[in-house]
Amino acid sequence: PGRALGAPFMSSPRRTVDVAVCTVTHDSAGELGAWLEALTRLDPAPREISVVDCASRDATVTGLREGAESKGLTIALAPLSENLGFAGGMNRAIAATDSTWILSLNPDARPAPDFLARLLATTQAHDRVAAVTGRLVRPDSQEPPRLDACGMRLTWSWRHFDRGSEEVDRGQFEHREEVFGATGAASLFSRAALEDCALEGQFFDEWFHTCREDAELAFRFQERGWRVLYEPTARCEHRRTNVPRRRRQMGERVNRDTLKHRYLLRAYHQTAGNFRLTSIPTLGRDLAILLWVLLRERSSLPAYRWLWQHRREIAQRRAWLQARRTASPWSIDRWFLRTGRPA
Repeated sequence: PGRALGAPFMSSPRRTVDVAVCTVTHDSAGELGAWLEALTRLDPAPREISVVDCASRDATVTGLREGAESKGLTIALAPLSENLGFAGGMNRAIAATDSTWILSLNPDARPAPDFLARLLATTQAHDRVAAVTGRLVRPDSQEPPRLDACGMRLTWSWRHFDRGSEEVDRGQFEHREEVFGATGAASLFSRAALEDCALEGQFFDEWFHTCREDAELAFRFQERGWRVLYEPTARCEHRRTNVPRRRRQMGERVNRDTLKHRYLLRAYHQTAGNFRLTSIPTLGRDLAILLWVLLRERSSLPAYRWLWQHRREIAQRRAWLQARRTASPWSIDRWFLRTGRPA
């Protein structure tokens, strides 16, 4: 548990709900002012706010302390001496709370005041809900207005994308739908689902650090028969920086992890039937990636070595995950053929 910052008093008391906002920061000082302001406007207000800082080198920790004080927010802050990534930081932030629902909220996310209320209303209208994600949009200053994420989808080549990412916002994805997964940037998660699907006690698999961790969790939800919903009326601005088209501008570690986690995801969750269904596009992309790495991105070669070195542990985790599946293989395979379905 982190140190409590700020004071619980608010000049205009709001109704609180059984929700913990959980955030992971890393060199996020420039985002904190707007993030804190957005939290003060959430109505209803979350019962808990838990922040884990992953070894920031800037003024993030100081900014959180001063910002919580000035905004009258009570924040449990846990500064770490090492960067455990989104997965490791989020696991610790969640563990420091006991609320029924967890709102993961990146420092660069700006939820609308009714964002939390609309997500919660969706959970009450459906059963066995693991997560609800909203309509994430890029900053208002971007012209023309563009979408960031409207739930997660899969492709035949075992890629996962945020639905609508970088598309011009023309009002598409206007209906509530069941989707494959929810982005960790700003989504509401059920503690019961997280605990039911935890892998070796971890909600987000820490091997995934800061890349594909939300997609891997989505597979576990689906395999255990939980549902993920998209609520279009819940709006949140997200200032995303890492997108596929910027691969060449990303650091070597990010690119290496992206490659490693592509194969780790399949090693955990791909079945023999799914291999037959997706083999041609998937193996074709594998070959293209290998050629790219050999010719243009040799810094990512250690990803293949890591996978080989950890093959036994990976096999053990796969066996455990497959043994706990309660959903039929086809219930997961169908997500490779569609982007969503009516809720």
